[in-house]
Amino acid sequence: MFRCFKVFPHQYLGFWLVGLLLFILQEIPYMVMPLIKLESNPIMTMPESSLVLERLEKLLGSLCIALMIFLVHENAVFFSVKSGTERLFFWLAMGVLLLNFFGWALYFAGHQSQFVMLAFLVVMPPLYYVFVGLWRSNEPLTVCGCVFLVVHFLHVWGNLRMG
Repeated sequence: MFRCFKVFPHQYLGFWLVGLLLFILQEIPYMVMPLIKLESNPIMTMPESSLVLERLEKLLGSLCIALMIFLVHENAVFFSVKSGTERLFFWLAMGVLLLNFFGWALYFAGHQSQFVMLAFLVVMPPLYYVFVGLWRSNEPLTVCGCVFLVVHFLHVWGNLRMG
């Protein structure tokens, strides 16, 4: 992990290798998907309900990834779960990630209800970024993750209602 220069109060442009690994970990279901023969794949084939929400969703999701990997708190160390709040938010992030993986397992097994898709595949990734942001004292990531959660949910919900 390194820091270059201050971009926000207490936040530096830098690189956090663990952030990159956390992103890759969250993307595992998408890496596995081509290896699984799905009878239907509504998440990947749903009609588009709003071009504005679609663009905003992509922008916010990409921004969350960038903020997680390239924004580093001035007091951050490579990896820490020492304090009570660090430990709490780290485990909440890991729990949300496991719930996301559980949802993908259901989805891959053919349980592709709107509830499964919205609760596990749509809500969990932004919550993951929110909890990583809280764990790492990365306020811009936390705020971006909260906005991403709302936009992502509204966008996919609108798409599912059209389908």
